[in-house]
Formats: sequence, structure tokens, C-alpha cells
Amino acid sequence: MRRFPAFLLLPLLAALLPGARATANSPFPLPAVPDTVRLERASGPSFLRVPPACYRQECALVVVSHPRGQSAERLHDSPQVEALADALLAAPFAVLLSDDGGRATWGSPAALAQVAGLREEAVTHFAWNGRTYALGLSMGGLLALRSVLPGSPYPVGGVALIDGWADLRAAWASASSRRAEIDHAYGLTGEPAPDLDPLRQLAEARPVPLFILASRDDTTVPMHGNGQRLFAYAEPGVSEFLKVSGPHLGGNRFSPTVARQLAAFFGRLELRAQEQARGR
Repeated sequence: MRRFPAFLLLPLLAALLPGARATANSPFPLPAVPDTVRLERASGPSFLRVPPACYRQECALVVVSHPRGQSAERLHDSPQVEALADALLAAPFAVLLSDDGGRATWGSPAALAQVAGLREEAVTHFAWNGRTYALGLSMGGLLALRSVLPGSPYPVGGVALIDGWADLRAAWASASSRRAEIDHAYGLTGEPAPDLDPLRQLAEARPVPLFILASRDDTTVPMHGNGQRLFAYAEPGVSEFLKVSGPHLGGNRFSPTVARQLAAFFGRLELRAQEQARGR
């Protein structure tokens, strides 16, 4: 039997499936379980997770930024992060486990520029609806927040932080090891200027849809100076602040309940965006 090239069959498939949009990089045949696409950079790989639904219908992308000293590979192999990713994939969202330009980039503009390139490549691999959201874990909170600020290289419709740093200047002052990493990532010779600090910049920006999970017991990223202060700039009505117990990035941050709440937050933003698009 004669076989037809995938690039000829994908447009036919898109025509037959309502709402489907074939892309040049779509796999064929379409997978029955979430697919993983490895995106290579000099600093290390990132991993795009795509549920089957996002080849058949347009989906948004959630960019996940990792904690200090970790990597996209660590996120990809983590059962805890997998629990969160699985809930997002089921929603359905495509999920980019980002390398963030390195293990200790602390949300720098250079790191954000690299993530912008990863995002641009990632969205060619599935039926993207044009919308992007961000999830930051610990140090990754800074990059997630920087991506939603005015002047970001790409638009972000909402941000979730789990035990996330928001105050760059407080992180810089908290330990000599963090100070050295931030100096290197930002090219600094002294304390970061206020206009580099996402928390201070958000004070001058419009309210942002935020999902914040933090613990009073967290001695690594203090809740009061980060999540609690940050929530003052949250958009009312759609934002959520979950206060939990236990140490930094404890297991209860990755429970099925939290995973469902996280997916529901981004889901609410998607529904609102769809309603706004229909009203135009």
C-alpha cells in the first residue's frame, strides 16, 4: 500500500477534525498520551509536554520556571512536578518545562530572553491559541513575574507562584551565595536597582491575575516579604492566595488538591479570554 508523507496528511487531518490546526512540527500519527518534545540550548534542554487534545484543538501554553540550582531535566524527572503538570495537561494546556537559561539565573532579563526563544519554538509544535501563562517555583517566581511585566518580550495572561521569590532585592541581601549568583546573572557590582525588582515594578503596573501558594513556615522564601506583599497587586475576582504549612517546597505543594486548584486558576483565565474574544 502506498504511504503518503505526513506533511500531506496533516492538512487533511486538520480539515476533518473540527477545531484542529495542523502545524509543521505536529507528529503523525497523533499520540494517544501526552507527547514530550526536547528543545536544546547551550545551557541545557527544556521539555515541552503536549497532550493529545492540543493537536486537535487550540490550547494555551504554561511556562514552568524551576527552583534555584535545578534544571528542566530535574523538573521533567520529578514526580512532584509531574503531578502539577498532569493536571495542566488534562485541562488541557501545553506545558513548557523551561531551562531558564541556567541553574541560577534569578529571573534576569537575559534568562527571560532565552525563555522567549524557547516559547517561540515550542508553540510551533502544537495548535496554539496565542495565549501564555507562567508558573514559577521558588527562584522561578522571579522569572515568571518578569514575564508578565510591561516590556516583556511576550505577553503573559496570568502567573502562579509556589513558594516563589518576588522580591529580588531581598533575595540579594539574604545570603552571600545568592548575592554572588544574582550579581553574575544580572552583571551587577552592587544591590539591584529598584527597576530590576519585579515586586517593585508590579507596584506601578496594572493588577495581575495571580495564584500564590506560600507557607508561614517557609524560612527559605519568607511568605510575608514575597507572596503576601505580592498579593497586594493581584487582580481581584480571579486571583487566589493559598496559605499552607510546612517547609519550603514541601510535599503538600504538589498534592492532587493543589494541582486541581492550579489548573482551575489557569482554566478560569482561559474561559475569560475566550469570552472576551467572542465579545469583540
